[in-house]
Amino acid sequence: MQGCSGMSSTNDRFVPPHCPRTDCAYHHCATGWHWTRHGTYTRQCQPRIIPRYRCGHCGATFSSQTFSTTYYLKRPELLEPLFHRAVACSGYRQIARESRCSHSSLMRQAARLGRHCLLLLAEARQEEPLAKLQEPLVIDGFESFAFSQYHPLHLHLNVGAVSHFTYAFTHSRLRRKGRMTVQQQRHRSELEAEHGRADPRAIELDMLAALKVSAPRPQALDVLSDEHPAYPRALKQLPGYTITHLCTPSVQARTVNNPLFPANRLDLLLRHNSANHKRETIAFSKRHQGVVERAAILLAWSNFAKPVSENHDAETPAMKLGLRPGPLSPAALLGGRRFPSLITLPRPWEEYYRGMIDTPGIAKPRRHTLKLAF
Repeated sequence: MQGCSGMSSTNDRFVPPHCPRTDCAYHHCATGWHWTRHGTYTRQCQPRIIPRYRCGHCGATFSSQTFSTTYYLKRPELLEPLFHRAVACSGYRQIARESRCSHSSLMRQAARLGRHCLLLLAEARQEEPLAKLQEPLVIDGFESFAFSQYHPLHLHLNVGAVSHFTYAFTHSRLRRKGRMTVQQQRHRSELEAEHGRADPRAIELDMLAALKVSAPRPQALDVLSDEHPAYPRALKQLPGYTITHLCTPSVQARTVNNPLFPANRLDLLLRHNSANHKRETIAFSKRHQGVVERAAILLAWSNFAKPVSENHDAETPAMKLGLRPGPLSPAALLGGRRFPSLITLPRPWEEYYRGMIDTPGIAKPRRHTLKLAF
């Protein structure tokens, strides 16, 4: 069990679900586990008194806060409002002025939200309704940039054609293209000489990784996409799969009658609800890692909280797949800490969780290497 009600409460109803230490035999399975109360501690924010416990096997001590999404936070009251603002197209400095804190504090909490949402998405992939794809898969790419327009990027999206559920996403760093002046071309060459040129096969390889997350075992796949030349090459590298690939020209009107509408709708949400992807914005992401973390927040929200249609379809994508009986509020999405040791993260998502995406121009990127707060 991952989500635990009352995990920030001091009442006697809280029961630790398992030992939080990964080296304990009762971390993965709590059957036969024994624990004892080990006093309390007092903190400045509410609730002030937090109960502590001791594992009866490894002797490690922990508290009810260990199983909360706000563990180790000095301003835990900011986490849920930050989730609301992150999917409502607010920039970090705007949120910081309202919250009366530093924007860097919010960025660190947003990184935690992104990791939490990655675990939420991976946890859903382990549930029985998603063991095998039951609908066609719409694949598409969302293009933006981070740090500067000389460092564009692609988010590769795999969306259910019927449910609108986002099964997977991956990230690629691209080379700047399009019309440029001679001075801009010279500057691009200087940057590539210093930081290296983006892999020309990045879209093909990272879309392949996204497809393997969406359908990890060989099966019959119906894939809908535009006419991007990298997609057929990626599909050919899925041995054992029976694939039917249908292409729709990108110039076709992006209405509900377009076969690619589920991906087009998600592109719209990313552009409309994320301040870092607005056209001509000064709130653009400064790190590629930040793009991935903020995208994970929006995808968890769109999968579990947002109706497919505000006016015509009140079901969320997760409800359509039978994963949840109703929409989840942000408070419910943040209802309990997820442990990466208990949830299998696919290879690209594990790198995202650890903060391993580099940004050209940033010499010392921040990694997620905390031991007890991992």
